[in-house]
Amino acid sequence: MRFSALRQLECPKCGLVYDPDQVIGLCDCGSPLLARYDLDEVRAGLTKEKVASRGPDLWRYHELLPVRDVANVVSLGEGMTPLLGLPRYGRELGVPDLLMKDEGLIPTGTFKARGAAVGVSRGFEVGVRKIAMPTNGNAGSAWATYAARAGMEALIAMPIAAPEICRREVKVVGAELKLIDGLIGDAGAWIREQLAIREGYQDVSTLKEPYRIEGKKTMGLEIAEQLGWKLPDVILYPTGGGVGLIGIWKALAELAELGWVEGPMPRLVAVQATGCAPIVQAWEKGLPESEPWVDAKTVAFGITVPKALGDFLVLRAIAETDGCAIAVDDEEILAAQRRCAELEGSFICPEGAANFAAVKQLRESGWIKADDQVVALNTGTGLKYPETVPL
Repeated sequence: MRFSALRQLECPKCGLVYDPDQVIGLCDCGSPLLARYDLDEVRAGLTKEKVASRGPDLWRYHELLPVRDVANVVSLGEGMTPLLGLPRYGRELGVPDLLMKDEGLIPTGTFKARGAAVGVSRGFEVGVRKIAMPTNGNAGSAWATYAARAGMEALIAMPIAAPEICRREVKVVGAELKLIDGLIGDAGAWIREQLAIREGYQDVSTLKEPYRIEGKKTMGLEIAEQLGWKLPDVILYPTGGGVGLIGIWKALAELAELGWVEGPMPRLVAVQATGCAPIVQAWEKGLPESEPWVDAKTVAFGITVPKALGDFLVLRAIAETDGCAIAVDDEEILAAQRRCAELEGSFICPEGAANFAAVKQLRESGWIKADDQVVALNTGTGLKYPETVPL
């Protein structure tokens, strides 16, 4: 069968369909676009056993990814991160079957490498040679890194308060870096200004191109495969732009349609910080989209997103899986980061630690049961946030 079973791009809001073999951003209605595949072709030509025989990276699922020709794959070995049992921390939290998908062990140190690998690969395939984006730090360093790997130019704008290591990563690979005195929305405004006067750049901001989400969805594919094609009861995800959660939701839906997994979908939990919780606020109010969060600030800098373009998809994902949205405060986040290191020897990022603070709250409330199998995504290494550990 074909290297990729990509069929079309589809708008989840208005239903319009687009030819994927072009440089494209949003739907005419302003919504992100989602890649759709010929799953009948995949079902007929691919087996779980064949996937298991392939190399341990995210490209083992290439039929369900958008790159049509293996020659266009831009890779640094990303994917197939460990799914670790956390027995000591799980016992303390009252969740004995607690697992952590550890994205800190991936090129550039965070899950952002997945979206960058697939986004850059597919962009290069359709003719993109220059990319531009705003970032809270980690996405910018990942996209700049993969752009360098592909021989592409990158223009990155990030808040001056972003982690210093992310700024250094962008600089060392030769990308152009602009530091902004403000939040990611201000960085986005600067990028839009530059795109109006610079030629040849594709805007690869969160969900403004269709393929970042395809890289992120491989976390869901890997979780299912690593659990023997069984699904956990709960998956928690630290949610800023929400691409990872949307991607996992999309992946599990595709696996269900293929017949590779059965039973109820995991309950998806969007975890935010109390200092920036627009998704939680919308969930509690029963709104289909979020409202911009004023004066956003949290130690979990990567989820400081006052208004996400894909918020309606995040809310749809947690609603359709009987999930929820929950906010935790910075003190709880830092305590969870420290406890995970003390009990399990894993120095996780504050965004990932937010998930464990949420597990504690949800177990105490009874929303998570003692016999639930719970997967928490650690989205990056704590080494990117040394300032979170006092000396």
